[in-house]
Amino acid sequence: MKNHKLIVNRLRFIFFVALLLGLCFLLRLNYSIAMFLVLVYTYLKLSYSQLRINAYNLLYLILLYLLPFSFAYILVRHNWNIYYLPVAVIPMLAFLIFKEPFVPFLLGMVVSFSTGAIAGNSYNLCLVFLIGSLSAILAVRKARRRMEIISAGFLVGALQAAGLFFLNHLSLIRPFDYLFIFLNGVVCGFLVLALLPVFEMLFQTVTDISLLELADFNHPLLQRLMQEAPGTYHHSLLVGNISDAAAVAVGANSLLVRVGGYYHDIGKLSKPEYFSENQIQGESKHDPLSPSMSKLVIMNHVKEGVELARKYRLNPRIIDFIQQHHGTGLVYYFYRRALENIEGDEEIKEEGFRYPGPRPKTKEIAIVLLADSVEAGVRSLRQPTPARIEELVHKIINNKFIDRQLDDCELTLRDLERISSVFVRVLSGIYHSRIEYP
Repeated sequence: MKNHKLIVNRLRFIFFVALLLGLCFLLRLNYSIAMFLVLVYTYLKLSYSQLRINAYNLLYLILLYLLPFSFAYILVRHNWNIYYLPVAVIPMLAFLIFKEPFVPFLLGMVVSFSTGAIAGNSYNLCLVFLIGSLSAILAVRKARRRMEIISAGFLVGALQAAGLFFLNHLSLIRPFDYLFIFLNGVVCGFLVLALLPVFEMLFQTVTDISLLELADFNHPLLQRLMQEAPGTYHHSLLVGNISDAAAVAVGANSLLVRVGGYYHDIGKLSKPEYFSENQIQGESKHDPLSPSMSKLVIMNHVKEGVELARKYRLNPRIIDFIQQHHGTGLVYYFYRRALENIEGDEEIKEEGFRYPGPRPKTKEIAIVLLADSVEAGVRSLRQPTPARIEELVHKIINNKFIDRQLDDCELTLRDLERISSVFVRVLSGIYHSRIEYP
């Protein structure tokens, strides 16, 4: 029923867009551009809440529309060949950012018709660019490597040239126009590669292509983590993997969650020996330190991680994981030690043993926050039976909820139940007891 309603809404919206496109031709764009943008924003806000439409995304949509519109106007005004205009770049960039086909389809359709309107209501040109836009969306749907974007550009160029050939009877086409329209598609692929990092930086977003590059275990930061802090490296991989499974269960961005899990603790590289997962059995580095000093060392890994991430130019979305994965949580162990060692009228304030935050702002970061605590807790169990793992997982998640660490994200109680079930299932498989070999 829900899917049927969504399909009806989409068809109804496409009908309104078609009316607006007709208006574009009649009025030569004018006020219809603003009408279209308002309509797109309203529809996305109501029907695509998972896209988190905000000021950045709206600005991104406007820019993606205005760029080809401006270039088309310049080309026509100077009597240059309109086939130079790389229209297919727009739906390709839109798909890579929004990760779903409907928005790029609408954008490609409007840009194609608008370009035709600027070029003197050329229906021929509209159809050719529309073919290029649709083929661009199909070509990048499964693109996971940068070379696949280049291949998509060649496909777009070939289909645009083929479309121009079949539409040749509608108007007189010069032979060089076929070459121009083919090279147009090829250039689109290279332009997308050049513009993608710029758009990611400007609009605070990250694409699957960039995430997959960060997920490569040969990345310098992950290599450093493996060599200098092997315990933290192993912990981070587990956090990334169990977070990935939990994200799938609640409809979050699983790839973003996994990569965020890999990098969330890179700040421990500054003093890896002060964290329990990197300590060899024996004397702890914290034994000679006061609880207040130990607390500072532990909490400082967040600040160090953010600085290290910026040094390596990690995407801002990944830096958010590093900064928010503890929220404003309490460094409970050293807070308890401070209370036990209190002397005289000394006052120990709980706020002084809390991370500075902020609390997680997204589902994805909240999942990593929970996975980080749960994995560390389960690892500390002496006999990690499924029943004990389940009890501990529920306790940790409940404590985070009571401590209001999840107040600023979009996780529901049903989401927390699903996340808890996934954590129990995955961690029971990892930490189950094994038969002792003779």
